[in-house]
Amino acid sequence: MERRHARYPFLDDARHAVGNAEFDLQSLAADERVRERASERVERALDDGTVGEPSRATRVELLSYPLARVLVSLVDEHVLTRKYARAEAATAHDRLADAENRRELKSARTERLTSEELLAEFDLATDVHTDGDGYRVAVGAYLPLAADMRGEEWRLVNRALSDGEVSISTTDLDELLRKAIERRVAEGLPLSVPDGIADALESTVAEIRERLAELDLTRDIDTVVPDRFPPCMKALLDSVQKGEHLPHHSRFAITSFLTSIGMSTDEIIDLYMVNPGFGEDITRYQTDHIRGETSPTEYSPPSCATMQSYGDCVNMDDRCETISHPMAYYEQALDDADEELSDWRDDEVDADDEAEADA
Repeated sequence: MERRHARYPFLDDARHAVGNAEFDLQSLAADERVRERASERVERALDDGTVGEPSRATRVELLSYPLARVLVSLVDEHVLTRKYARAEAATAHDRLADAENRRELKSARTERLTSEELLAEFDLATDVHTDGDGYRVAVGAYLPLAADMRGEEWRLVNRALSDGEVSISTTDLDELLRKAIERRVAEGLPLSVPDGIADALESTVAEIRERLAELDLTRDIDTVVPDRFPPCMKALLDSVQKGEHLPHHSRFAITSFLTSIGMSTDEIIDLYMVNPGFGEDITRYQTDHIRGETSPTEYSPPSCATMQSYGDCVNMDDRCETISHPMAYYEQALDDADEELSDWRDDEVDADDEAEADA
């Protein structure tokens, strides 16, 4: 086993190295060091978007990668799979940059992975060509990788296109390669895991599930699309808009959900105004408290288990059967949309503009 394989475990060569070592999943699940490092990879992906510090033992570091994929498969939550793949890609990206900065060192040269090698790894070598200080990439290769990128600059209409090729910078190429790594990591997940291995990893999987349920899963979400809300939050929002009285736990659930998806305190107050029990001062205070502006803690929405215990879990659908947190439901619903979604707040602004124009 080579250190390079442990640093970049998504490579085909690394996968072959694991296969040639003739380790089976049962033995990996029983290996405490490998299991702990695999669990760390997954939990750190949730905590800070990395996979943690590498083990000094090449064997442990390399073998923890396939076992981490098994853990992600057993948890089988869309949000975890996505965050784990992103974390592995981000870590690989950082290691590539670090190796480039230390390329004069012998140890770095032996571990280094170049952009050219990555392009060959992902069958992109014939699609990407240097062009002065930047690159040109075939549009057919560009579109799949750029499709999930955030930011208007990645849209094809905002790119220089000539002879079927898109002009990109060196930084753009790095980002596209990171996306290619992310897709490689996520490829095939969830895996089909034999019952015996699932049983051996049961306690570790339970710990990851608990961590997942407790986390604020919406750090990157700032989109309000009620049609994509989980059924429980749709029902609570409907009750608010009908002016129905909500018990404290229900009011906390919908308010914390709305703050978590990017709604401001004023926007939430506007929603509550139709409620007979509405009081602006107390609503503002409660919302700011939940948001963490007047308290030391920013509160996350309750987990599905808590929603069930309070009787707020209603109208369950198929997706509800596969998730453990309303925010995981919403994030998956947004990701699975087949079209560009319109933010509810933008629709409200457009409606106000039309009313002013008519007046």
